[in-house]
Amino acid sequence: MAQLWGGRFTKETDQLVYAFNASIDFDQKLLHEDIAGSIAHVTMLAKQGIVTEAERDSIIAGLKSIEKDVEAGELAITSQYEDIHSFVEANLIERIGDAGKKLHTGRSRNDQVALDMRMYVRSHVKQTDILLKELLQVLYEKMEENLDTYMPGFTHLQKAQPVTLAHHFGAYFEMFKRDRSRLHDIYEHMNYCPLGAGALAGTTYPLDREYTAKLLDFYGPTLNSMDSVSDRDYVIEYLSALSTIMMHLSRFCEEIILWNSDEYRFVEMDDAYSTGSSIMPQKKNPDIAELIRGKTGRVYGALMGLLTTMKGIPLAYNKDMQEDKEQTFDAIETVESCLTLFTGMVSTMKFRKDVMAKSAMNGFTNATDAADYLVGKGVPFRDAHSIVGRLVLYCIDRNTSIDALSLDELRSISDKFGDDIYDAISLKTCVEKRLTIGAPGSGAMKQVLDIYKAYLNREEQLWK
Repeated sequence: MAQLWGGRFTKETDQLVYAFNASIDFDQKLLHEDIAGSIAHVTMLAKQGIVTEAERDSIIAGLKSIEKDVEAGELAITSQYEDIHSFVEANLIERIGDAGKKLHTGRSRNDQVALDMRMYVRSHVKQTDILLKELLQVLYEKMEENLDTYMPGFTHLQKAQPVTLAHHFGAYFEMFKRDRSRLHDIYEHMNYCPLGAGALAGTTYPLDREYTAKLLDFYGPTLNSMDSVSDRDYVIEYLSALSTIMMHLSRFCEEIILWNSDEYRFVEMDDAYSTGSSIMPQKKNPDIAELIRGKTGRVYGALMGLLTTMKGIPLAYNKDMQEDKEQTFDAIETVESCLTLFTGMVSTMKFRKDVMAKSAMNGFTNATDAADYLVGKGVPFRDAHSIVGRLVLYCIDRNTSIDALSLDELRSISDKFGDDIYDAISLKTCVEKRLTIGAPGSGAMKQVLDIYKAYLNREEQLWK
């Protein structure tokens, strides 16, 4: 097939070179963006008197017919075309004749592909935000249901202090809330239109770039034509945000995998999100959580790949930038599917509240509260810390817990212990007396839940 750019050349491109150079196999994902951008461009050309209204109408009708036929399966996007832009333009010329050749007036493939990719990423920034909000809604519901579900909190993967499942889930709520904020920032940075930048130095045609930007729902046009065609910062920022989302999902999945093990038994995974073993009939494996954890590296790879591609590219456009697409498309698909599956998995999990509470009681998670109790009796904290340390060793030697000791045993280590020690170190007291905002006590948690509810119910003005 003769290339749309072939006038400069005296012989056909070598087939191996052509195939290596082509991007149609993956950039066909940009069909809708390419057509939307072309419709806006020709609308602007007609407004400026660069094409006639009749030519505009013919071109728009032709573009819409191409899109309709592709969607209906009546027109195939094949490898005979170098990229999605040449596919659209070639089919447009075939359908409407010479008028179709005027579509490219005042435009280069450089600013065209920059526009298409920007519009594609913009739409998925919005979609990722929707999926994150759905996950946050599920986390909020689980938090509401588990304000009194006691469990051990960990540091260094060692039992530390008692918390609630609501408080634990709240940590992830904060993470995913920050992820949404990052998406908003990316949208704000990227929502400017590169169309009209030309190959790198604008055009001599009297384009109205502000009008084109408005038609495509951008805040305005980009302000430097060289940067317009060579900027991929917004893709890198989006891949960075996706990588952070996957890191958060992976951390959560790691905990769920641990909690699902026979050693923990904190959760019961729904059958729909588990698999069995081909040889061991007792197994119920958390495969979805493991796969999400595994796919995190795949998304990281996309980010590192594009950073590496861009690090040595001089201004302005270079063909290296074609490598921004495959990895980005894969990362977007991976994250969106992981968010959807993770939300379903969490929404169907069942929690063994009795097992979680017992685990908290057996892990000396109330040791700090025992020390605080002694401080309340006038013992300096450093001395109280030492006393409770000896108390823990006493319990370990006897395979018991602090709250299971008799008062005589407690007083044998410190005469400051009284009958009120048992209430002071109960799971409920240990949690409930922590009432500063951000702590696990139910009073503090209810304040936070009110804030989260308002956040979820608010019509977010993320996209102006």
